Formats: sequence, structure tokens, C-alpha cells
Amino acid sequence: MTGALALWVVVSYLLGAIPTSLLAARYLGGVDLRRVGSGNLGATNLYRALGWRFAIPVGLIDVAKGMIPVLVFAPRAGGGVTVALMLGACAIAGHVFSVFVGFKGGKGVATSAGALLGLAPLAFLVALAVWAMVVRLTGYVSLGSILAAAVFPVAVAWFYPGSFEVLVFSIGLAGLIIAFHQANVRRLLAGTESRFGARAAPGADK
Repeated sequence: MTGALALWVVVSYLLGAIPTSLLAARYLGGVDLRRVGSGNLGATNLYRALGWRFAIPVGLIDVAKGMIPVLVFAPRAGGGVTVALMLGACAIAGHVFSVFVGFKGGKGVATSAGALLGLAPLAFLVALAVWAMVVRLTGYVSLGSILAAAVFPVAVAWFYPGSFEVLVFSIGLAGLIIAFHQANVRRLLAGTESRFGARAAPGADK
């Protein structure tokens, strides 16, 4: 790895590591997001704590944290798809394991979506449609995220049959997103998962 590429790797990780939900909750809402709802530092928990006025802008910023390394940093690093994948993965790792929050963070769905939007926009739109439909029909954001993650590699194989690297990356990312939602799966099976629109109370939805 060249020095220039190593620098972009670090920058991508640090960009992803910015705890946007935690900062928004603390400085705009006076809430410690780690002590509310699931304790997760993602836009969904922020929505449950403070509502859509906070969650939507933060969610878009989290998407940008994944897209910027792929579309902006990678060309400057002098690499192709492989470098874009590497930098996107670093941003996602930063979001999930933020150095600024004791290597904790969100589940990486929005930041992953941003990286995937930059890599395979048509497949991303299919996954987004699945997510929106599932959330609309069931009210479960977690279920929508799991099914969208599972559908994305299939859409990549369909729309980008020659993009083997992106396909492998999407399969691995889907597996990680599903793994990060294990607690949600248990709550879904037990019938205790919070639905979209439910407001969170401290210590709830653990």
C-alpha cells in the first residue's frame, strides 16, 4: 500500500467514524443516544428518540459518509474498483467501530447504502425499494434492512454481471449487516421488536 493510499484509508475510516447520531442527539436534543432505546448509534434509534426532523438529516449524512470515499476519495487515491471497495469498507468500519466512541457505533446500514449507491446504483435502488416496501407493510426497519441486504447481491448479479469484485463485496456486506441484526431477529421472533414510529424510552428495546 502506498503512502497516499494509506492516507485515504485513514481519512475514509475517520469520516465514517464521526458519530453523527450521537452528536445530533447530544447537542441538538440534549439526549445521550447510548441510554435511549436500543442504545444503537444509528438514525433509526435517533428517530425513536427525537423524531424525523433529526433522523432524516443524520441518515443522509451517514449515507454520504459511505458514498464520498467511493466517489470522491477513490479517484484521488489513484485506484479503480478495488480501491473504491477498500475505502468504502473503511468508512463502514468506522461507522460501526468508531474510534471516537470506544469502537462502538451504528449497524452500518446507511453508510453501507452510501457505498453501495456509489458502486452499483441500480442494485441499490432495488434494495431501497425492498426496504421501503417491507417497512411500509410491517413497520419493522430492522426487517427491511435485513431483506434489503439479502436482495442487494442478487440485484448486483443481475444488473452488473461482470462486476465480480462488487458482487463479492456485496455478499460479504450483506452477511455482516444480517449478523449485526441478530438481536433484532431474536426480538422479531419473540414479537418484541419496536415498530417504526414507536418512540423510545431509556433502557427500552434492549
